[in-house]
Amino acid sequence: MDALAVILEQPERLALRRLTLTDVGSGDAVVEVAWSGISTGTERLLWSGRMPHFPGMGYPLVPGYETVGRVAEAPAGSPVRVGQWVFVPGARCFGPVRGLFGGAASHLVTPAEKLLPVDAALGERACLLALAATAHRAAGGIGEGDRPLVVGHGVLGRLIARVAVAMGAEPTVWETDTARRDGATGYAALAPEADPRRDYARIVDASGDASGLDSLIGRLAPGGEIVLAGFYEAPLSFAFPPAFMREARIRISAEFRPDDLAAVSRLIEAGRLSLDGLITHRAPAARAEEAYRTAFADPACLKMVLDWRDAA
Repeated sequence: MDALAVILEQPERLALRRLTLTDVGSGDAVVEVAWSGISTGTERLLWSGRMPHFPGMGYPLVPGYETVGRVAEAPAGSPVRVGQWVFVPGARCFGPVRGLFGGAASHLVTPAEKLLPVDAALGERACLLALAATAHRAAGGIGEGDRPLVVGHGVLGRLIARVAVAMGAEPTVWETDTARRDGATGYAALAPEADPRRDYARIVDASGDASGLDSLIGRLAPGGEIVLAGFYEAPLSFAFPPAFMREARIRISAEFRPDDLAAVSRLIEAGRLSLDGLITHRAPAARAEEAYRTAFADPACLKMVLDWRDAA
């Protein structure tokens, strides 16, 4: 079996070509992909060649960890069935071509247990489940009546704010780009200089700005926590005395876990978390190179989705 796949051959050099898939194992499912999202965080760093080294990092590679499709084959006793819509958090099924994260292809072979069944009515919006789960992990500890600060109003920042609202909190979001302040639902999005508060018990930074820690520490209440939810290519540093005086805590929120995916799925099913209005751009898979460049260069692009339904 083979598949049409996006391949990052080297920084800023992308190809779309057929790859032979690994054989289907006894616990594997085969997924026919309908849509895959382009991440403007980690995938942008892979595209630019600035991604810090991680196990499995290298070129050529198949990117993508925001994939939705239908099950074409499923093993006996599997948690998924043929014809079911599923979310695929990446795959490693391309032989010598690295799968980091391996979801941008027309077909995937992956362990059935890693697939998350999704409501067909979500359609392309189901691609956002990975970011929603990441947002849920970053928002851990936020509860009823809390008033946290979220920094950055990209897709991840919006989802963190929406998850916080779903938990009964009243978040404030900072965004320096005037155009990106639009689209706030159930919370305020404003410029940092327009916010007088300096008593935040929790600040969740989704900006990816490695230079902003000192300004965030200055807005903390005593004993407050800063959650680093972005991905930072530059080293992080901060002035110690202000952090010492506030007895500040810094927590890194890493990859989502299966329980985060399950939690946001329940919030969506209950109507408490919406994924609407976050996908702003779409392109057929055949125009993948153009789509990747737009996703990383156009400030109006919150989320770009590739459509694989007509891929040969």
